[in-house]
Amino acid sequence: MRWDIFCKVIDNFGDAGVAWRLARQLQAERGADVRLIIDDMATLARLDRRVRPDAEAQTVGGITVTRWGRPLGAVADVVVETFACEAPPQYVEAMADRSPAPPWINLEYLSAEDWVGRCHRLPSPHPRHLLTRHFFFPGFGPETGGLLRERDLLAARDAFQGTPAARHRFWQDLALPPPAAQERVVTLFGYDTVQVHDLFDAWAASKQPVRCLIPDHTPLAARAAHQARRPAGENRATLGALTLAWIPFRDQVDYDPLLWAADFNFVRGEDSFVRAQWAARPMAWHIYPQPGDAHRIKLEAFLEKYLAGLEPPVAQRVHDLFLAWNGEGHLGEAWNALSGDWPLWTAHAATWAGQLAAGPDLVSNLADFVDKLL
Repeated sequence: MRWDIFCKVIDNFGDAGVAWRLARQLQAERGADVRLIIDDMATLARLDRRVRPDAEAQTVGGITVTRWGRPLGAVADVVVETFACEAPPQYVEAMADRSPAPPWINLEYLSAEDWVGRCHRLPSPHPRHLLTRHFFFPGFGPETGGLLRERDLLAARDAFQGTPAARHRFWQDLALPPPAAQERVVTLFGYDTVQVHDLFDAWAASKQPVRCLIPDHTPLAARAAHQARRPAGENRATLGALTLAWIPFRDQVDYDPLLWAADFNFVRGEDSFVRAQWAARPMAWHIYPQPGDAHRIKLEAFLEKYLAGLEPPVAQRVHDLFLAWNGEGHLGEAWNALSGDWPLWTAHAATWAGQLAAGPDLVSNLADFVDKLL
């Protein structure tokens, strides 16, 4: 079948990242003929180096990528609007003229809130046309659409984490030495509102060496370079027990091994948030800030699910780190408070990933739902 996926980029990499993963998995695993209509080709090019940021239309890995606003021609067999963006009015008119009308899906933002399960797959009739849009919610339970997860993802993760040679090649590719025996590896990816100076101070004063990997050409990379007085032309700087390493920004294909290689991942948005959970490593999520602190409700809903099963004192300390990463608390103190909890949290992260993997992935759920609508 032909699928059209519409995406307007609001949350920088998150919106484009989810739409591109969806397109790639539909094409690779379902044999779908996919077209992605996106309004920010430059952001998509950061996520896949094969994308030409100045092109109006192109084919990448068998997927047609078209800049929003270009004539689209025939309506697809399935239409997906990501994150409540709306297909152009003339396209909707063409959908109404088609018989039968194509399944019309609104793929919503990921949330762990209880109402998501009640709204998942609900119909919404169009006020003027004989068309019905259905809401499809990603989520963390069987009552939702699940999470994006490629068929071979977990096997690839386990092979990487269980094979010393694979990990050695990873560090070679980064032009960095493998970590020392007691060195803790952390990745750092967040919005520019994060106050990381006290976290760097805590790491610098730590008894355990810390290596922090920061994707270059991001706001936090610039802030870290200023604090560490990064030498011109160098990709490393040392502050006490902390080694900061600026690494090239990695596209989607190369991003997962970065998470797999780390002991801890600070992430942001939606796409990296989900990938960090599949990495089966401790992590902290910087949720996209929303007016009226609406994001705090989503954060607490996730933490209620994520922390279930951890001993209450440990769960509270993890909770405090999440809040500090989101600007509520002292980040360095929250990190230090977890010094004795790493074995428990690491085991819990693996258990959590296994629980998530027990159900179908989002693309399988979505394809099954579309089949029922046809």
